[in-house]
Amino acid sequence: MPFRCGAAFKGAAKLQLFDLSFTKAGGYIGSFAYPWQALKGLKNFILTLSGTLSGDFKQHAEGVFVHRSAKIAPTSQICAPCIIGAESEVRHCAFIRGSALIGENCVVGNSTEIKNSVLFNGVQVPHFNYVGDSILGRAAHLGAGAITSNIKSDRSPITVKGGEEVIHTNLIKLGAMIGDFAEIGCNSVLNPGAVVGRRATVYPLSSVRGFVPENSIYKGGEITPKK
Repeated sequence: MPFRCGAAFKGAAKLQLFDLSFTKAGGYIGSFAYPWQALKGLKNFILTLSGTLSGDFKQHAEGVFVHRSAKIAPTSQICAPCIIGAESEVRHCAFIRGSALIGENCVVGNSTEIKNSVLFNGVQVPHFNYVGDSILGRAAHLGAGAITSNIKSDRSPITVKGGEEVIHTNLIKLGAMIGDFAEIGCNSVLNPGAVVGRRATVYPLSSVRGFVPENSIYKGGEITPKK
C-alpha cells in the first residue's frame, strides 16, 4: 500500500491514497516517504507558494490569499498562512486557524475548524467538522459532526498502522489521511493516525482506528469490501 505516493507498507495490498495532481501541494507531498511527513513544514510551504500565485488570487488578509472566484462569508475567520482555491466556499462561522491549503471547488462549512491541513480539490467539510493535522484527498467528504482527532489523551507519539506493519511517526499531533472520494459518516471520529483508503465509506457514529482499505465499508468496527 504505497502511502507515498511511493513508499509501501510491507506485505500489504497496494493502495494509492491520493492523486497528487489535484492539489497545489502535490509535488511537495510526493517528496516525502509518507504524506503525514509533509505536515511539519506545511506552514513554510504555504508561505513560499503564496509568492508564486497568479493574479487570479487576491490578498484577503495578511498572509491569506483567496482566488477571486471563491466565496468567503463575512462571519468566517481565516488566519495566516492560508490559500483558498478557485470556486471554493467558506461559509458562516467557519474557522481556519492557519497553515491550511484549501483546493478548488471545496466547501468549508458552518462552524467547521481547520488547522495545519491540506484539502485537495473538491473536498467538502460542510457542517460542524474539525480537521486538524490531516490530509483529505480529492472529493473526500465529511458528514456533519465528523472530526479528525489529532492528539492522544496521554500525549504520546502517534503510530500509523497498515496490515501487520506499525509506523512510528514521532508526531504528537496527527489527524487522519483520507483518500480520494472517501465518505465519512455523520458524527464519526477518526482517531489519531487513522488512514481511510480511496472510495472507502465509514458509517455514521463510527470510531475509526488504524486502517480502512480502499473500496471498503467500515461499520460497527467491521470492514467489508464493496461489491
